Amino acid sequence: MRVPYGSITTTTVPFHGKEELRRYRKIMAQVARLKKASSPDGDVIDCVPPHLQPAFEHPKLRGQKPEAEPEERPKVAGGDTTAAEEEVFPAQAWTDGGESCPEGSIPVRRTKRRDVLRSSSAVRFGRKAPRAAGVVRRDSTSDGHEHAVGYVTGDQFYGAKASLNVWSAKVASPAEFSLSQIWVISGSFGNDLNTIEAGWQVSPELYGDNSPRFFTYWTTDAYQATGCYNLHCSGFVQTNNRIAIGAAISPTSVYNGRQFDISLLIWKDPRRGHWWLQLGSGPLVGYWPSNLFTHLGRHANMVQFGGEVVNSRPSGSHTPTQMGSGHFPREGFNRAAYFRNLQVVDWDNNLLPAASLRLVADHPSCYDIQGGYNRAWGNYFYYGGPGRNVRCP
Repeated sequence: MRVPYGSITTTTVPFHGKEELRRYRKIMAQVARLKKASSPDGDVIDCVPPHLQPAFEHPKLRGQKPEAEPEERPKVAGGDTTAAEEEVFPAQAWTDGGESCPEGSIPVRRTKRRDVLRSSSAVRFGRKAPRAAGVVRRDSTSDGHEHAVGYVTGDQFYGAKASLNVWSAKVASPAEFSLSQIWVISGSFGNDLNTIEAGWQVSPELYGDNSPRFFTYWTTDAYQATGCYNLHCSGFVQTNNRIAIGAAISPTSVYNGRQFDISLLIWKDPRRGHWWLQLGSGPLVGYWPSNLFTHLGRHANMVQFGGEVVNSRPSGSHTPTQMGSGHFPREGFNRAAYFRNLQVVDWDNNLLPAASLRLVADHPSCYDIQGGYNRAWGNYFYYGGPGRNVRCP
């Protein structure tokens, strides 16, 4: 059966066995709510008591409550902490009408029945597809994932920070997505790969529209069985009552017009060991508990910044799904997507420039990347592209 959803046509898939049905019912089970907020884009945001959030269904976290924010955040070497920066607090569509969750609750984007039915499997709802070893940073033609990224490796990293502009990237098929994010990575790039990820994403299958949305992800086994997007499984602990993970970011950048970017900081608290996430310069979003991980329980050995798309090769040709703005890096500011002020966190909780940054594009004729340095933006790069074109058939 084919069901129209806006301008996108999706295929509903029946449940296969009792396990999928059980999973579906668990996803749909709503915890106690203090309040419900409606978003102009159709999202429903539930205000949930923090101790009842999905994180605490994890066997390693049951019975716990959210921990207090770290007393210290990473500091620029020789300067002030990052909390002193002046940045606009990122806006989301659900707060446009003045909606918010009260103190003592967190906003959780409600998973609806149609969200799960768009997925190919209820068991894998809210998860990336399992990946072959090495595809986080290597040529990934074999599984359809394509990247244009900058990365640093060969050291011990305890976090990363960057600012990136947000675009309403056009995604050609519900089976595809386009995202821009930071990866914090550890492991051997085999099945023991650990990642922590955050950024913005357009995913019609996951969200039902083409809006760019703030997202998180984690895995401890190369996307096999652990981890998920946002709060779709137990793991990430949210502490913020103003940011809804998975909600649309508004406004977005305009070609030849005003640019809107967000600042992301992920770092490992030296005292408790958890990996914290900050969006903008306001309160922290929450944390990934250190005991979720194996390799990342200690530190990261690679940090990566950039874009990723899924190319399902519709009709045998390369997808026209856009990465970033859908324009190549050579077009520069106001036209191309960018990452700026790329930094990493060292063992002493210092923010340092991402030195020896390596740039790689799996298929430069489809999606490319070009970097540079200046005093205002530090280490930066432009990246992205339109996908299918005369040089990318």
